[in-house]
Amino acid sequence: MSYIDGFVIAAPTASRQEVIDYAARFDPMFLELGALRVVECWGVDVPHGTVTDFHRAVQAKDDETVMFSWIEWPDKATRDAGMQKMMEDPRMEAANPMPFDGKRMIFGSFENVLDLRA
Repeated sequence: MSYIDGFVIAAPTASRQEVIDYAARFDPMFLELGALRVVECWGVDVPHGTVTDFHRAVQAKDDETVMFSWIEWPDKATRDAGMQKMMEDPRMEAANPMPFDGKRMIFGSFENVLDLRA
């Protein structure tokens, strides 16, 4: 089964297109390095919870929108090699500053254990 890197960020709502352009510039590098798919999602219906929620997880402010993103890799070995090459790629020098606060990004890597499709 595939291997997934997941991300949640708080992006400035007024900078939506800038954030999309940033992703469109750098996300293709993941595909070059072996990723199968990269998905960026702009929050539309992200409710506030009573105990915890996506907003709290990334300390989203009133003028920010929560984004949920993931990268699908064929396996962990491809992911590990791809991420190492990405961090060493000189094109990444242009990745800063990011159009969002990277310190509030939450992320993790997951082994796919069930994959249902229509």
